[in-house]
Amino acid sequence: MKVAGFSFIRNAVQFDYPIVEAITSVLPLCDEFVVAVGDSDDDTLALIKAIPSDKIRIIHTTWDQTARAGGRVLAQETDKALAAISPDADWAFYIQGDEVLHEQSIPAVRQAMETYLADPTVDGLLFKYLHFYGSYSYVGNSRRWYRREIRIIRNSGNVVSYKDAQGFRSRDNQKLRVKLIDAHIYHYGWVRPPKTQHTRLQSMHRFYHDDGTEVVTEPEKAPDFDYNQADSLLPFTSAHPAVMQARVDRLNWSFNFDTRQKNYKTPRLRLLAFVEKLTGWRIGEYKNYKLV
Repeated sequence: MKVAGFSFIRNAVQFDYPIVEAITSVLPLCDEFVVAVGDSDDDTLALIKAIPSDKIRIIHTTWDQTARAGGRVLAQETDKALAAISPDADWAFYIQGDEVLHEQSIPAVRQAMETYLADPTVDGLLFKYLHFYGSYSYVGNSRRWYRREIRIIRNSGNVVSYKDAQGFRSRDNQKLRVKLIDAHIYHYGWVRPPKTQHTRLQSMHRFYHDDGTEVVTEPEKAPDFDYNQADSLLPFTSAHPAVMQARVDRLNWSFNFDTRQKNYKTPRLRLLAFVEKLTGWRIGEYKNYKLV
């Protein structure tokens, strides 16, 4: 069984992406790892080159500044990395620049790939998610956070990134047939210094909308992002992935949230949250996949 990892990144230093931790977390499962490094305004390329592994192969890309509808450029960059992996790879493991696989999940992931390797009815593997918010001590648990997503796909050549690269579909726009596995992806996209988070969100806004928004490129001049606008959080008291521990230890801002507090904007959201808490059923949940 041959496994290839793949990802894309741009301006990782400027916007504090844990891309080194992301790549490092899945390398034990991979025979090779392709990183599409976009033209950056910082030392992102040097950062990737400094990862001590001969499994990593870098391709250089230029982001299409016109592909803004729905964040389409993110899918384009994902597809560039996917297209560059070795054609004889059986599985392709996708990890985004702010996602990390916990080392405790590695055995389960490897076992699942081996189990379904010869089963053509399985197009990919579905992971559970933890979305950290504000600091490394809280995770989001409201409907705004997706609970599952595809991160391993069969390297058939018939799979492409979907919409803004959150998931995948077949080339003829069919949902992939997937198996849910007992493995978690830790998502750290909403844990950054408040000023850096503000500038990152501004930058990402440009890749979804062409409305003339000006980006503050110097974080020290940006306003702080207000993490207190969270609707519902839970405390996280378990261990983070080992590759993230140094970053967790460097936390240099304070965020405290009363997890009893629920800031749902409408009565409908409050009702849906109540039903989910009572039954475990998330009514109308977005599912870009078919469980088999």
